[in-house]
Parts: sequence; C-alpha cells; structure tokens
Amino acid sequence: MNGGHPLPIVKKKSTHTVYFAGERFGFEHLLGNAYLAEAIYEKSHGKYLCRLPQDAGLRSVHPRAVRDHDLRALLECDAGLFSFDASAPDSGPAGEFVLAKAADLPAVILRGDLRGAADPWSRMAGLWPRTATVPLGSLHDYRALQRRLRPRGRRVRLDEVVRLAGQHASATAALLCDQVAAAVVRALDRVIAEDPVMPRHLREEIYHWLALMPGLRGKARDLRKEFEHHLERKVKKGLL
Repeated sequence: MNGGHPLPIVKKKSTHTVYFAGERFGFEHLLGNAYLAEAIYEKSHGKYLCRLPQDAGLRSVHPRAVRDHDLRALLECDAGLFSFDASAPDSGPAGEFVLAKAADLPAVILRGDLRGAADPWSRMAGLWPRTATVPLGSLHDYRALQRRLRPRGRRVRLDEVVRLAGQHASATAALLCDQVAAAVVRALDRVIAEDPVMPRHLREEIYHWLALMPGLRGKARDLRKEFEHHLERKVKKGLL
C-alpha cells in the first residue's frame, strides 16, 4: 500500500526466445554471434533472448547428436534468426530455415557479403510468409562508421598504443554491431506481429509430423509429447 492506495500492477514483459542459426566453426564467427546476440538483447530491452547453438555444451560432438539437439532447440524457440553470409550460405542454417518455415516460425534473415553479386537467396528465402531480410553492407558500412568517428577537416594521429592495440577498429565494430542489432530487433518486431499462416485445425497434426519428420532419436510417443508442449506454449504466446 502507498498512502492508502494500492500499488499499480506492473505487467511482466514477455520475452521471446530466438534461435540464432549461423556459422560457428571459425573464431570470428563465434565472437560475432556472441556479440550480436548480446546486442540484440540489449537493444530490445530484454524482449529477444537469442539461443546460440555454440553454447549448447553437448557432451557428444557426434554429428547426429549435434544435429538432433539443434533441430529440437530450433522448434522450441519462438522465432529464428538466420545468418546467410556470402554467395553460398552455410548448409546448416539453410536447412534449419526450411524446417522453421514448416513450423511457421517468424524468421529474420541476415544477408551480407554479397560483393555486388546477384542474390538468388533473397528470392528463395526472403519471400516466405512471416519472414524479413536484413541486408548488411558489411565492409561498406564499417568504413562509413569509421569516417563518422573521425573529426572533420583534419587527419587524426592516433596514440601509438591505441593504434597498435587496434582499439579504433573495435570501437567501429561495436557501433556496427549495435546498428545491425537494432535492425534485427525492428525486423523481429515486424514478423512476430504478423498473423500465423498455419491453419488452426491443422496445428496438432503438423506438430506431430514435425516430431517425426527429421528422424530424431527417441521414442515417437515421447517426441510427440515434447512437440505438443512446444505447440501449446506458442499458442499461449499468440505465435500460432
């Protein structure tokens, strides 16, 4: 009570889990995924919590175990973020994207490193319902931010320690990461607000099929129960 009046009820903000599908075998990919995931959480004020497959901590590194874990994690999440870099995106995120669309998950595609080439992936992947593409200028945007950081009209002589440590580059990279994160948050807001495509009367049958379609290890009955739980949670959050 406050002065005889009841305290206002503060409605807890809903957090959406986002499966972050991207390359994770190179040092630069691991760092980039981690920094971008954190920036998305901060820019969305906690609304979007990225789930990074690289943080799974699996005991087994057998390809089948990794694949099964990632697919189950994807279908458990509320949305997906798919990094399609270069002219030929990694086969892992591409396959996960197709499964996400079969489950009617809202999806955002990060599309970068085109180097001026035609982009068939934007047509094949970007035209699905509840899907948005965030184009990345990458090197062009990085250099533009570098110019913004320098005072106009004169060349800046960097402190030798700063120059050798490359801290001016890390400051530019941090700004670029924030810029991409803000664009991703706007895109996630847009696709999550869109109405589901999946018909209501088919939801249970489709999720029963999704439990069996990838050939996940486990008893069929247990898999169906697991996916029924995912469906129920998505329905309660208004995602399906």
